[in-house]
Amino acid sequence: MMLSVHHCNSSGSVPLQPLSNQSQREDEVAMTSLTHQGSNVTLETPPASGIIVAGLSMTLGVLSNIVALIILANATKHVRRRSKATFLLFATSLVATDFAGHIIPGALVLRLYLAGGAYPQDYDSSDPLCQFLGGSMVFFGLCPLFLGCAMAAERCLGVTQPLLHASLVTTTRTKLSLSAIWLAALCVALLPCFQLGSYTYQHPGTWCFINVLEDTEQADVAFVMLFSGLGLASLAVAFVCNTISGLTLVRARVRRKTYNRRSAKSHDIEMVVQLVGIMVTSCISWSPLLIFGLITVTRSYGNSIGDDLATYRTLMIMGVRLASWNQILDPWVYILLRRAVLRKIYIITKRQADLKASTLRRWEISSFQNSEKTTVKKV
Repeated sequence: MMLSVHHCNSSGSVPLQPLSNQSQREDEVAMTSLTHQGSNVTLETPPASGIIVAGLSMTLGVLSNIVALIILANATKHVRRRSKATFLLFATSLVATDFAGHIIPGALVLRLYLAGGAYPQDYDSSDPLCQFLGGSMVFFGLCPLFLGCAMAAERCLGVTQPLLHASLVTTTRTKLSLSAIWLAALCVALLPCFQLGSYTYQHPGTWCFINVLEDTEQADVAFVMLFSGLGLASLAVAFVCNTISGLTLVRARVRRKTYNRRSAKSHDIEMVVQLVGIMVTSCISWSPLLIFGLITVTRSYGNSIGDDLATYRTLMIMGVRLASWNQILDPWVYILLRRAVLRKIYIITKRQADLKASTLRRWEISSFQNSEKTTVKKV
């Protein structure tokens, strides 16, 4: 559970009463705050809802990713087209990465919750746990963005240049690309080990991330700009590639290809729709944290935050909470946007529309007959 310390200004020194039935840790926090601030100290223990929400979120993410992995494993067994096999390999890697990204940082955050979080005076410091948690958040944050960008680029090449795609894209090269993506994200996450940036505890002491608020230096600014720049660039490239793929498929439909060509294009449409869903989810989940991080570290380095420190802390917490939902929603994008599910939704929607249309026609016919009878009686 998180521990929060609130300071109330007073005109004089206020004696601190002995805290009975309190832990040694609470005594230390109270004494430290009294010595540094010369003010009254109130310790508040937040309700257990924080741990409950975190646990439910982690459980939902784990179950979602397991369901998606099972569906992907079954789809891989029956795949025949090489382009579809490449897409499924990318999708499986994305879901597996989201699964690990939900388990590892989530378990560490729960541990910090149960331990009561870090001391407020230790927010600008770091320990091995914080270093690992901060690096995990950067690594598992960049990987889905890089993978979504690579998947969009691969589909764009497959839709616009199918012959070139067939000659360039192979299973071996796809696996090498995946290894390169994971390695690139790992290299960025390890930069603080070489004094290029730093990871620190973030308010309220239950998570760690790049230092963006307290005593930021040039290395911290450069690290945040690199992290946010890579993330936003990946989203921009994915948007451009998916737009090109979508326009190409729409043009192909309009030109009325032959039946076999249309049947093959249906696979491409399914994959592009799923990619658009992944891109939209990533944009909504990650853009706030990437943008808030840039704004916060820039203002912190320029010493222009002032009395807005609490506001920027709140923005960072909101950003990381939204980002955590990306790993929950990604598998559901694949689960719900499959052809089988979309076909069922289309059939159900069409039946409902036909039912309403038939009901409307019956109502119009009965109304017309009633009006005719009324006219005859009057005559």
